[in-house]
Amino acid sequence: MLRYHVAFYLPKKPGDFVVAEALDFPGAVSQGYDLPDARLMIASAMEDLAQILLEQGKPLPVPDAQASADDADLIEMIPLSVHVGTGRA
Repeated sequence: MLRYHVAFYLPKKPGDFVVAEALDFPGAVSQGYDLPDARLMIASAMEDLAQILLEQGKPLPVPDAQASADDADLIEMIPLSVHVGTGRA
């Protein structure tokens, strides 16, 4: 299973969202009302991007063990779940 580094940026003031950015999966950025919601949203964004890449015959990004973000409040490894099928009649 592929696991990607995700940086979380916590709210600085009431009403702000938690922002999530996959550091080693280009284009995967999302947000949520709180940390659990942001985790779900970034996982969904990565799944959607992975599905598009696979449908286009492109490889998935390789997780980078050196991925980091100095300004992140938290970095976690998030697994990628992709369901592969033909989807054609």
